[in-house]
Amino acid sequence: MIDTEGRVHGPPAARESTDAEVIKESLSEPGRFAVLYQRHAQALHGYVYRRLGREAAEDVIAETFMKAFRARKTYDLHHRDAKPWLFAIAIREVARHHRVEQARYRALLRSPRDRGGDLADQVAESASAQAWRGPLAEALARLSRRERDVLLMVAWADLTYDEVARALKIPLGTVRSRLHRARQKIRKSLPDATSMEMM
Repeated sequence: MIDTEGRVHGPPAARESTDAEVIKESLSEPGRFAVLYQRHAQALHGYVYRRLGREAAEDVIAETFMKAFRARKTYDLHHRDAKPWLFAIAIREVARHHRVEQARYRALLRSPRDRGGDLADQVAESASAQAWRGPLAEALARLSRRERDVLLMVAWADLTYDEVARALKIPLGTVRSRLHRARQKIRKSLPDATSMEMM
């Protein structure tokens, strides 16, 4: 296409569907829901892996997407981005694995810094080595579940305060206060350099 000034333009780029549009389309075409998995599974898995370990993370992610698929009719289509909704489901699944998470923190406290494991474990460990060692694991274990959820959703999942509020169905002010309390407790438990990395 040539405009009035003689410039050549190609066809307009196809707009990518929002998550809300994908969910709406999946009501009549269930296979469309796979797009949400492609978009968000990696972020969800990384977050849950850090909290529960690989085996539990795989179970939690499978359960999260299965529950999301079943509940897609109830999704509020005014929210274009489904990431907070998916994290809300994943957080509930993580809560069901509370004992696994606590055991993971205790094991990490006992484990030496350099451990064996397959390549996937080594890559994940190197990406979050500071986040899983010694005083930090102990400090995270001491946080209330509500404080830990907010802190880790911001620090590890890179959710905004608004997204955390939406995921946990709590007011924005509650997100801020829980995050503030969690950060205060973490800072008291850690050397300055490590605590700043966590924040």
